[in-house]
Amino acid sequence: MNTVDSSNAALELAWFKSSYSGAEGGDCVEIAAAVEGIHIRDSKVRSGPVLTVTPQAWAGFVGLAADQAI
Repeated sequence: MNTVDSSNAALELAWFKSSYSGAEGGDCVEIAAAVEGIHIRDSKVRSGPVLTVTPQAWAGFVGLAADQAI
């Protein structure tokens, strides 16, 4: 896992917001997949820090989150 300040490279990634965020936005995260890993940022603070995890770590997180779905 790695955290970095947003750079020009991070700003140029194709970011996707959660489908659960709806039209209002709300408290959401955005993700962008890249060769070096999955980048995660706060959708309200796009110029803020970016968390980068391995694809395996992201898959594990998504798997656990899916198991917790209501």
